[in-house]
Amino acid sequence: MRTRILMLALLTIAAGCDRRRRVGEGAYDDRVQEAIPKIEQATGLKYKRAPKLELRSREQVRQFLLRTLDEQTPASELRGEEQALKLFGLIPDTLKLRPFLVDLLTEQIIGYYDPATKVLYVVQDAPEDLASMTVTHELVHALQDQYVNLDSIEKDRHNSDRTDAAKAVLEGQAVYIQMQVMLGSDLATRLPGGSEQMRQQIRENQSSMPKFANAPMAIQESMIFPYLSGWDFIRRFGQHYPHRSPLDSLPVSTEQILSERAYFGTPRDVPTDVTLPPARDSSAYEDTMGEFGTRLFLYQHLKDNTVAVGAAAGWDGDRYRVVRASKGLAIVWASVWDSAVDAAQFVDALGQAIGKRYNTAPTVSATGVRTYSGAGRTVVITPREITGRNVVVYVDVPAGASPALIDPARITLGQ
Repeated sequence: MRTRILMLALLTIAAGCDRRRRVGEGAYDDRVQEAIPKIEQATGLKYKRAPKLELRSREQVRQFLLRTLDEQTPASELRGEEQALKLFGLIPDTLKLRPFLVDLLTEQIIGYYDPATKVLYVVQDAPEDLASMTVTHELVHALQDQYVNLDSIEKDRHNSDRTDAAKAVLEGQAVYIQMQVMLGSDLATRLPGGSEQMRQQIRENQSSMPKFANAPMAIQESMIFPYLSGWDFIRRFGQHYPHRSPLDSLPVSTEQILSERAYFGTPRDVPTDVTLPPARDSSAYEDTMGEFGTRLFLYQHLKDNTVAVGAAAGWDGDRYRVVRASKGLAIVWASVWDSAVDAAQFVDALGQAIGKRYNTAPTVSATGVRTYSGAGRTVVITPREITGRNVVVYVDVPAGASPALIDPARITLGQ
């Protein structure tokens, strides 16, 4: 998903807070000066220039979010993402994504680092403890921006999965270093249960953030992912490479964030690029789900995390496309799998998900093609081999429309 704005409020809640005191801009000067040497020591990187800090009102933050959404995801792309999320059943058909995200992020945000202006901004009426934690977190982003181009990462519109992986490293490192600076140790040593305990504490505090509490599961999980999964990745990176910076070799997929083998194995598991042939009808939007997105899709409809995680674990690349078919919007999704067993496991879980979503049973051809009809939709799941690789082609079209959106034989695979 392209809902990628810096939202520290999610994790500051996990650390506990006192919301009574509110402070002005000058109160952060000591915090900045105290935190900078600790951040430099923890990361092994030196600030090339002193970070700037300014206060902003809630309305100024809202305007920033509007501008950032427009810059990172133009209106046509955000409409395409909204259509894709609805076609995958990840958000309700009635939800208007752009205004919902702006309201949600305005509720969440305490502070942010803007790579365009090189300034760290803090909401001027923020509670003191939350703002103090935000300053430390965003100071890490300011340091990262002096070694990698954050602005280019945020504006990469070609592969959401790759961008989400990079963001997980950036947010995960900021969380990890933030906790080291504040607690004097890794959060894992202070919170039994690690990331799961953090996740539980976030859930228990959602009454103070009604927009987040009422957000669709996919949006909630997409917002939490870079912080919790990213933090866990940084923890493991430090164990494997104690004297190296994760910024030197960013992961290229959420699979590399989630899987120990995919990033830390030899050789690394680099995802396969999937290129779809031209659609027979006009295309509306195209992107990549990744292993994390595939998990979300399966869990959304199965409500079984074990099955969703297991079925997505053999992911090796994918591409989906929203298509304007003759009777309405449709979607085609081609995914490539590590082995025939992985592909079969995914087909089985995918079939269960569609059966539950549309309350229907499949007809299965002699070649293993499954066709589902229900709730005004037709879904066809086709396992096949392409250049010796195991590929699954998923098509969801309005009832009565042709499922032949593309020619599967013209799908190309490459690194």
